[in-house]
Amino acid sequence: MPEAPLRSEYVLTLSCPNRVGIVHAVSGFLLAADCDIVDSQQFGTAEEGLFFLRVHFTDGAHRGLARLREEFQPLAAVYSMDWHIHDVARRMRTLVMVSQYGHCLNDLLFRADAGALPIDITGVVSNHEHFRAMTESYGIPFHHIPVSRDTKSEAEGRLMEIVAESDVELVVLARYMQILSEDVCKRLESRVINIHHSFLPSFKGARPYHQAHERGVKIIGATAHYVTAELDEGPIIEQDVIRVDHRAVPEKLAALGRDVEGQVLARAVKWHAEHRVLCHGRRTVVFS
Repeated sequence: MPEAPLRSEYVLTLSCPNRVGIVHAVSGFLLAADCDIVDSQQFGTAEEGLFFLRVHFTDGAHRGLARLREEFQPLAAVYSMDWHIHDVARRMRTLVMVSQYGHCLNDLLFRADAGALPIDITGVVSNHEHFRAMTESYGIPFHHIPVSRDTKSEAEGRLMEIVAESDVELVVLARYMQILSEDVCKRLESRVINIHHSFLPSFKGARPYHQAHERGVKIIGATAHYVTAELDEGPIIEQDVIRVDHRAVPEKLAALGRDVEGQVLARAVKWHAEHRVLCHGRRTVVFS
């Protein structure tokens, strides 16, 4: 007997005002469409009265993404949903940006190449030439875009050209040490992830490990967050920490922090690419 065609897998994410019957309505829609729920997670906020849902399901009737979206639209309108249906098999097209510290770039390149991240890195942008050889060893285009006070506008124009030309869905600042303009932040809203080498909201801005050393901290960490026009104020996706003591000079703190930065950024990129992160004002809902 011929084998049955493989079922396509999709992820539905939504947010809407909380009311009775949302889960029942969504489940009923999927049942009627001959879809099978693989995993479902939900969260409701008591203070704002909002509801968030992520459902991973298979398409038993092979309707396809376009038809599923079309058929879900009337139900979404009833509940005033902000919603998306994503194809699980589609890897997210990602542009990585870096300056002079390459540990996070190296980690992302390796994980993506090994299949540990559901992303395709379409290119690497840097204001320095340091990591051209590393990038090109993976067969990935390297774009050198120098940035100065006088050329910032032209540099960002070139950046946005690359985003458009490569159909980029996600930009990752892997220790890219230039501040993006308000215009770029707005155009790429909720599509830019930054790794901050500190446990925000403490020690913002430059030289956070020196700031931490001066304060005698006993815990250091890293924060991955979405980029907004407000420096280091975007919604936080993931954080982690390690313990240190009085013997750790700033250079030692920075060395210890590099491993944490790579792990935190990789988790944030993975969760975003798997459509597990829903923005909620200045916060995020992150489904495991």
